[in-house]
Amino acid sequence: MKQEEKKEGNGSTVMQFVLLGFSDLPNLQGFLFVLFTIIYMIVLIGNSLIIIITRFDPALQKPMYFFLSNFSSLEICYVSVTLPRILVNLWTQNRSISVLNCGTQMCFFLMLAATECFLLAVMAYDRYVAICNPLHYPLVMNQKMCIQLAIGSWVSGIPVQIGQTCQIFSLHFCDCNQINHFFCDIPPILRLACGDTSVHEISVYVVAMLFGAVPFMLILASYSRIISTILRLPTAQGRAKAFSTCSSHLLVVVLFFGSATITYLRPKSNHSVGIDKLLSLFYTIVTPMFNPMIYSLRNKDVTAALRKLLLRK
Repeated sequence: MKQEEKKEGNGSTVMQFVLLGFSDLPNLQGFLFVLFTIIYMIVLIGNSLIIIITRFDPALQKPMYFFLSNFSSLEICYVSVTLPRILVNLWTQNRSISVLNCGTQMCFFLMLAATECFLLAVMAYDRYVAICNPLHYPLVMNQKMCIQLAIGSWVSGIPVQIGQTCQIFSLHFCDCNQINHFFCDIPPILRLACGDTSVHEISVYVVAMLFGAVPFMLILASYSRIISTILRLPTAQGRAKAFSTCSSHLLVVVLFFGSATITYLRPKSNHSVGIDKLLSLFYTIVTPMFNPMIYSLRNKDVTAALRKLLLRK
C-alpha cells in the first residue's frame, strides 16, 4: 500500500499508518479470522459470566470477588482495544489506520495495561490482609476501602499514559508508515521514528518501571508474607485451603507480568519483530482468554456459583 504523507519542506509528516499484522501469512487469513473471533467470544462470555455471578450470587459478596469482577470488566475492555481492529483488518484486508486512531488505540491500551498492573497489586493486598490479618480483614477491606482501591486502580495511570502517548506521537515519522505489528504499540512505533529516540526510550523504561515493576514488587512482598504465614498454619488442610485462594491470582500475575516485562524492559538490541508479536499476542489476547478458566477451575466458590447459574438457566 502506498504511503500517505503530507510534504512539508524537506521533511514529511505521516498522515496514516499501515498495520501489517499477520500479512506475512496470506494463506491463513481466513483461519486467523475464525480463530480470533472464537477467542473474542470466549473472552466476552467467560468474563461476563464472572461479572454476573460475582454481582448476584450471595456467596460471592466478598472483597476478593468484587475485585475479580473489576478485573473481568477490565479484561473485556483491554481485549476490545485490539481484537476488533485485528478482525476488521483480517476481514477487509484494509490495514490502514489514521494517526489519530492509532494514538487513541495506544493510549487506551496503555491506560488499561496500567490499570491491570495496579488491580493485580490490589488483589494481592486483599489476599495478604485476608490470610495474614484475618481478624482485621472485615475492618480493613470494608466497602469504602474496596471502592477507593478499585477507582484508584482505574484512574491512576490515565494522566501519565496520555502524556506518554502525546510524547510518542510528537516524533517525526519520515521514511515508512508500515507498523510491523497487529496494533499500535510503543516498540514498533518507535522503530518508525526519525532521528535519536533515546530520550523517548528512557521515558518508556521509566513509565514501565513505575506502572509495571513497582506493582510487581508489591505483589512479591505480599506473597512472601502470605507464603510465610501459610507455612506456619498447623494443619495441611488449612495450608491447602489458603494456597487455593491465592494460586489462581498468582498464576495470572506470572502470565501477565512475565510476557509484558520481557516486551518492554529488555534491551532494544534484543528486540525481534516475531518475538514482539508473539509476546504481545500472549499478554493482550491469550492471557485474558484463560483468566476466566483459571479463576473458575481453581476456585470452588466460583465453580459452584457458575454451576448454580447454568443449572438455573
